[in-house]
Amino acid sequence: MLPMLRISVLWSLLVVATLAAVPAAAQPSDEGARLHAFFAEEWERGLRENPVSASFDGDRRYNDRWTDLSPAAISAREAADRAALAKLMDFHRERLTVADQLNYDTYRWQLEQSIARQPFREYLQPIGHQGGIQTVDGLVEVLRFAEPADYRDWLARMRALPALIDQTIGLMREGVKQRNLPPRVLMQRVPGQIAAQIVDDPERSPFYRAFRTFPAGIPETERASLQTEARRLIAGDIVPAYRRLQRYFNEDYLPKTRTGIAVSDLPGGRAYYDLLAAYYTTTDLDAERIHAIGLKEVARIRAEMEKVKAEVGFEGSLSAFFAHLRSDPKYFHASPQALLDAYRAISKRIDPELVKVFRTIPRMPYGVRPIPDAIAPDTTTAYYQQGASDGSRAGYYYVNLYKPEARPIWEMMPLSLHEAVPGHHFQFARGLELPDAPMFRKTAYFVAYGEGWGLYAEQLGYDMGLYQDPYDRMGQLAYEMWRAVRLVVDTGMHVKGWDRQRAIDYFKDNAPKTEQDIVNEIDRYIGTPGQALAYKIGQMKISELRDRAAAALGADFDLRDFNDAVLETGSVPLQTLERHIDRWIAGRKAGQGPTPSQP
Repeated sequence: MLPMLRISVLWSLLVVATLAAVPAAAQPSDEGARLHAFFAEEWERGLRENPVSASFDGDRRYNDRWTDLSPAAISAREAADRAALAKLMDFHRERLTVADQLNYDTYRWQLEQSIARQPFREYLQPIGHQGGIQTVDGLVEVLRFAEPADYRDWLARMRALPALIDQTIGLMREGVKQRNLPPRVLMQRVPGQIAAQIVDDPERSPFYRAFRTFPAGIPETERASLQTEARRLIAGDIVPAYRRLQRYFNEDYLPKTRTGIAVSDLPGGRAYYDLLAAYYTTTDLDAERIHAIGLKEVARIRAEMEKVKAEVGFEGSLSAFFAHLRSDPKYFHASPQALLDAYRAISKRIDPELVKVFRTIPRMPYGVRPIPDAIAPDTTTAYYQQGASDGSRAGYYYVNLYKPEARPIWEMMPLSLHEAVPGHHFQFARGLELPDAPMFRKTAYFVAYGEGWGLYAEQLGYDMGLYQDPYDRMGQLAYEMWRAVRLVVDTGMHVKGWDRQRAIDYFKDNAPKTEQDIVNEIDRYIGTPGQALAYKIGQMKISELRDRAAAALGADFDLRDFNDAVLETGSVPLQTLERHIDRWIAGRKAGQGPTPSQP
């Protein structure tokens, strides 16, 4: 899973990754130059409107503020998107280069999708069970703290936090009026997250974390002043604001949340789900077809799991084998530190094998970090946080150390291949290295492409010789099954009337993931409808294109060149990737060398 430091999926909708671009190299036409000037204006608008997004991108100009969640600001952002689309449509696409036609088409697709979601007022559910205003302190993970100005910017954000909390409460109140409410089963996790922000000692606040250590160049008197102001803000402003949120959430909001789990229960919910499915998969597949694909894939992968069970000599049913894999202590590390050490060792084991399947290795480094304790119990097994676009921050693979007895060893190899290398880290780092590409192309994230690549990367472990142990192979199958199950349970819950327990039971019947992970995953699908569909759909398309290329090129097919060709587009819709690979195949058959980075 990508993301990024998971402040919240719903929060990220308000901090939408900017769609525009900085100027690229000089364009061969006036129309291209005008287009890139437009992209540059839009990029700057996006940074101004979404300061948190700017911080994630490594731009520090707006590190002293939050995204404005007032109704007026939200309306202004939506109007600006509509105006941007109208302005884009005034360009003469036929006068653009092939590369700029792709930039135009991609930007138009993103704007149209954003505008299509506006009527559903997603911002009226500003808090998610995996984060929101109650966990914004996690932003500190991606901020630089190198000089006093960095600390003063964080103090400014702390000073502005009570107003943001009040804006969040205002959106929730409007959501109650409009019956635009999240499922109660998810929101029951939130009171504990809010309570974690209410501390008697300011130095125990998550917001104080940045002030516990300082670089050597900051004088002691300055450090003491910064710490004093941080303690004052926490005790006098932040804790009282979270108490207001706690009272409203626990006493008024939580009792009004909906008892159902299906997004189709909301006004216009079925249309909304169809829109989300199309957005996340970048296809026209409907829920019924996706459900059927999932059932077929589950059956296929179960058959492969039976083979592994027979290979290791386990006597009993597949369900019994799953129970064994979930429970035998030999499949688990004994402590959080041992688990972290093992993740780091696996990453180092993967690194030297990458040359077997790639010609191009990205320059940006990556590291392995634990998921912050405050969100670990309610979040996923791992995620990736991409590096800053200016190279000032490396990429990081975040791993969940909460309850190591629920983190089996056999899943660690496919998980690391997906989240770190050659999965999300390669995808994002290679994107930033695209020559002359506009910034929105370098930083774009289409879920079907990005997560499809991550799942495909898990399977590259076979090509790199990393699945010699049958239990590692079982881990790969378990992870592929996990994504196939998603196609069934996501559509099942949101369209076909499945309840939460049926989805949990179906997951447990078909995959050996632990109870902790399964429940968290099902709740994630409830909270972010349609997103989980993208992984298997994207992987199946990339694998289909690989098979197509191998069949067409025969002895001339080189997996290293194919993998480079997939990554050289940057993140794009699946149909765009398919057109690019078809041109790549045709070029190779014609005896041409590597394709240029722009498709």
